[in-house]
Amino acid sequence: MNRKSRFSKLISEHFRENVQLYIFIVILLFVGIIFGAIIVNSLGFVQKEELFFYLERFFGQVTNDKIANSKEMFLVTYFNYLKTIGFMWVLGISIIGMPIIIIFLFLKGIMVGFTVGFLVNQFGIEGFLISLSTIMPQNLIVLPAFILITVLGTNISLQMLRNQFTVRKQGNFGQNLLKYVFSFILVAIILTIPAVYEAFVSPVLMKQVLLNQQLK
Repeated sequence: MNRKSRFSKLISEHFRENVQLYIFIVILLFVGIIFGAIIVNSLGFVQKEELFFYLERFFGQVTNDKIANSKEMFLVTYFNYLKTIGFMWVLGISIIGMPIIIIFLFLKGIMVGFTVGFLVNQFGIEGFLISLSTIMPQNLIVLPAFILITVLGTNISLQMLRNQFTVRKQGNFGQNLLKYVFSFILVAIILTIPAVYEAFVSPVLMKQVLLNQQLK
């Protein structure tokens, strides 16, 4: 069996063994997104006006090319991604970290749902187009990456928890930890894609949407 076949088999076995956990995590994330969108409607008038003013000023900066340059944005965005998955990864190798990882992903879903919901609520079709072009694309990669780290972190935490209460240690913890480290490196590499999109592509698309709406 060649290396590619072994890798494919490893991935298929991982998903087969963790399908229920993936379903639970994905449902939790979508509940968070829906909850975030609902929160928008519960905001008071003053809170909405403050956020609206902030976004209007930000959109003005985008239109006038007054935002940070793309290279700086990439470094900041990518470093933030690394801090997030690094935090989740560390939580995964601590027994008490398992519920925190799950809550953290739920909060990420709330943030995405709230951002999209607020843009659509305040700016209508313009807000939807901005969300479609500048928020959703990178999250199609970021959210699955976070889901993967959450599942792997939950697994490693559960194994550590079982080993604390059983005389006979279950599974090869060292091998699983090595896979966990490799997964972190893989996710860190993958996250360069949404960071590049957010820094180099997203501002251009946002500016184009804003300019097109102003011309109408």
